Amino acid sequence: MAILGNIIKTTIDTLDTFSFDTKNAQEHQEEQLRKLLTNAKDTAFGKYYNFLKILDSDNIIEAYQQTVPLFDYKTINQQWWKQQQINPDITWPGKPNFFAKSSGTTGKKSKRIPVTNDYISSVRSVGTSMIKDLANFDFPTNVFEKEIFMLSSSAKLKNHKNGFKEGEISGINVSNFPDWYDVFYRPGKEIATIDDWETRKQKIAEEAPNWDIGAIAGIPSWILEVLKAIIEKNNLDTIHDIWPDFSIYSTGGVAFETYRASFEKICGKEITILDTYLASEGFFAYTARPNTMDMKLAVQHDMFYEFIPFNEEGFDETGNVLENPKVVDISKVEKGKEYALLVTTCAGTWRYMVGDTIEFTNIEEPEIKITGRTKFFLNVVGSQLSEEKLDKAVLDASKKFDVEINEYTVGATKKGEDYFHQWILVTDQQLDAEACKNFMDDCLQEANKNYRVARSKALRGIDVLVINKDKYHAYLKAQKKNGGQIKTPKVMTEERILTYLEFLNQ
Repeated sequence: MAILGNIIKTTIDTLDTFSFDTKNAQEHQEEQLRKLLTNAKDTAFGKYYNFLKILDSDNIIEAYQQTVPLFDYKTINQQWWKQQQINPDITWPGKPNFFAKSSGTTGKKSKRIPVTNDYISSVRSVGTSMIKDLANFDFPTNVFEKEIFMLSSSAKLKNHKNGFKEGEISGINVSNFPDWYDVFYRPGKEIATIDDWETRKQKIAEEAPNWDIGAIAGIPSWILEVLKAIIEKNNLDTIHDIWPDFSIYSTGGVAFETYRASFEKICGKEITILDTYLASEGFFAYTARPNTMDMKLAVQHDMFYEFIPFNEEGFDETGNVLENPKVVDISKVEKGKEYALLVTTCAGTWRYMVGDTIEFTNIEEPEIKITGRTKFFLNVVGSQLSEEKLDKAVLDASKKFDVEINEYTVGATKKGEDYFHQWILVTDQQLDAEACKNFMDDCLQEANKNYRVARSKALRGIDVLVINKDKYHAYLKAQKKNGGQIKTPKVMTEERILTYLEFLNQ
């Protein structure tokens, strides 16, 4: 593959050299919205909301925002997407061949998101842009001669009675890889279609010595588990003993920092970490330059973005969007301010609330980082703890007690008339729960004024339960949420966390 590596490296450098993009993000976004509205003007959705009139307006973005309401999953699914499973031309031309079942981190049931052929092309287009931007990193040519290990959910899709196939988005993407991907894609489609997670993991561990991996992509929790299985199966000290040229890890799905120390422990040399924002609804952003994990927003790939301030202008105290929230386009966002993301895409999602919160770290490029989920917001008694603040408390505790805590869950529970925050921390190392509880409580009070006020009133304290990874994975298996691209909620409702505790007590 040496010749191929040189070709890819030369192509990336050439594309970067001859890239003359004179449009700014706002111009790209207006162009994308116009394209989306034009393509969907003859659908049932386009006729209902009179896309032709919007397209004729002087200010297309303003007209679109005034005409089309905001949609959450429940509303758009009941009103439109259920029909799209049966009939063509509902929210996008034609009928989707696939529906992505989300991992359901914020609800009891998985969501079913339409995946059109145009959506698949959009994901590939963003992926191509990501590859082009690798020129910014000056990787050696031999990196592009190696194979890529991508850990997806099962690529064995299920046939639905209405004629489409369904699975998680990563599995759908893998099943749509062209045949020439087989040259460099590992573990390959045959292993990727194995449903049972433990069987698939062990098969990967067995085949790993036959591969020459230069880059890895996948959710860190499951990538870590697979890499540890490979190390154990093949009696290695680090993963670089078997894959010496492994240089790039493309993470995504969850915040990476609580996993960094664990990755450093199993690696024999420093690797480059790239972040990605690939959701069931689209491939929105990726790290495009070195020395940062901030992500470049994909503003010209058949997607239009809007942003709801994640404060009193957009949400109530429980994290629910207001009836008439403030909504801004990309020309009006502010650096360092937190927003909930709205997307309009070629999958037939219109002003759709993804559920993620982001922050702009760079306005000109533009670049973002994910700060959490609108529902992963612990504010039952005014504590106002975002996922980012929760992650920091866990990371500080990991450093303080010199343990690896990759996974955690927290929720507000009631004892009599008093509220407590129940934490469940996952580690295979010894950790004094009482000492950790006091440390995290002090850290949160010092870093967050709202939490400190809540602790002096209705929030009477916190409880910490430490469990090992075997118990954690047993719980995930019982919930049918283990393996591949599955994400688990960091903030649970009282009902869900009490069920979790009940399972652990058994």
